[in-house]
Amino acid sequence: MDDSIRKLIFTAIDGTISPEDFERLQDAIERSEEVRDEYLRAVSLCEDLAEIAGDQPVTDALSETQSPVRRPTSRNFRPDLFRLNPVHLAVAFMLLVTVGGVAYWFGQRHSVVPASPVAGSESRGEVPREAVIAGHATLRRSVDLKWSEGTTTWREGDVLPDGMLNFDEGVAEFDFFCGATLIVEGPASLNIESDWSVQVIEGRLRANVPPAARGFVVRAPGADIVDLGTEFALEVGDGDARVEVLDGEVELRGGEHDGQLLRTGEKQSLTDSGRPPQAIEGLSTIGELLRRRDDAEAERLSQWKVFAEHLARDRRLIAYYPMALASEGRIVRNAAGTGAERNGHIVGPVQQVPGRFGTASTGFDFERPGARVRTRIDGEFEAFTFVCWVRIDSLEHRYNALLMGDGYENGEPHWQIRDDGRLMFSVMVDDSKEVRHFSRLEQRVVTDAGLHRVYYTEPFWDITQSGQWFHLAAVYDPEGRTVAQYVNGREISRHEIADRFHTSTLRIGPAEIGNWGQPFRKTPEFAVRNLNGTIDELAIFGTPLDADEIASLYNEGRPLGY
Repeated sequence: MDDSIRKLIFTAIDGTISPEDFERLQDAIERSEEVRDEYLRAVSLCEDLAEIAGDQPVTDALSETQSPVRRPTSRNFRPDLFRLNPVHLAVAFMLLVTVGGVAYWFGQRHSVVPASPVAGSESRGEVPREAVIAGHATLRRSVDLKWSEGTTTWREGDVLPDGMLNFDEGVAEFDFFCGATLIVEGPASLNIESDWSVQVIEGRLRANVPPAARGFVVRAPGADIVDLGTEFALEVGDGDARVEVLDGEVELRGGEHDGQLLRTGEKQSLTDSGRPPQAIEGLSTIGELLRRRDDAEAERLSQWKVFAEHLARDRRLIAYYPMALASEGRIVRNAAGTGAERNGHIVGPVQQVPGRFGTASTGFDFERPGARVRTRIDGEFEAFTFVCWVRIDSLEHRYNALLMGDGYENGEPHWQIRDDGRLMFSVMVDDSKEVRHFSRLEQRVVTDAGLHRVYYTEPFWDITQSGQWFHLAAVYDPEGRTVAQYVNGREISRHEIADRFHTSTLRIGPAEIGNWGQPFRKTPEFAVRNLNGTIDELAIFGTPLDADEIASLYNEGRPLGY
């Protein structure tokens, strides 16, 4: 083996490797069994020498936090020091010195956990850091909302950080974390400042401030409006700003009205004291917003039903489960022309909950570990396209199932979401092999049961999007030798299928939606992979759909507010 590769291995272990050399080493590990063995030997040597020196915790700290390559487990490899040549031992001695130095440095620092905006890292022996996110309010509901071009867009349920909100049309309901609620009509321009204050540049709004939010401030041209526990209306536009108290009391601060109190029924122009105050009429109430939203949601559901009936006639479908339609007992009907033999069957505590079109539609919630929908799809196929609508509440398991072939045998698919928010899709190529390889994502050598490759996307989900609906798609095209994955109609990853991982005979067989129970296992234990979320539509095609078709499926099935 080239000595330069050996040097890369040791620089990776001691944490001094450059990003370019790291990529070079990863490529070498993936290509060469000899390099993989040498890497394992070197890492284990470092581990054993550190144990001899009584520095085991230091080795752990080094591998967990500094080295870009983690050490393998003892199950994977045990070294034989007496077979090592003098060069190895000399290099190992240098590593031991390096380890000792790093140990001292770690001991002085006590903590090396980097800051993270969403989730903290976990170091050995430490209590996991609490996850944190940034935000002051949420977009609770909306009707006919059209965000201004070139500005940030948000979806219902999004946590809103400080900054501008601009929309040209529609009505939106914002809940601030202090408890205040704003119903805002477009065109509107707002600047969220904190849990307790918002600046209104343009727009009409109704503010409801319960006692818990007393002191909430709406900053308008001419004055700040400090709520003292009430409901008031505000209109800002055309160089004017007017406030009217609907119930309770507010205090004006700043400008010529500083210190003025307004009570129920009183109104004031904030920018022109000479103008007679006028009532703010026609402002939306919560009841009106809900009625408009219900009507719009019903219309959206009606449109989707027409599309779903049309889609069910697509002869490329292997199976189609429009779960958002009413279910029939424990049967999840296959609406495709391939027949009832491919119906799904509800098993365990699957909860029927509102789907993405609200209470008039249905979704299946797989929150509990025993929940699943089982199906059996026999036959052989030339390609796969999996498409589903899913609401993700959390990714609490390492792997969270969307659709999984039971035995993961040759040609069978596994479609899942990793706990870091990455989509992952794979097809088994040769289930008779046990394969050891270096995982770029895991940053260590792993052992897989069977020859296959997992195709990952970049993370598309984090906890700020909990409870939101997503349209996910995975396209496996053996003839085109590509695997493409999509989120909300947009391609987010595309990989070439290498010769080693190519298979053109695809199957599904017994499979599960929302879980992976492996009913043919030899032990009572099974991997916990149930999805903590809801699926309300899943389609499986036997051909590779292109990007335009995926985008069309997304657009035709979008719920209100997307």
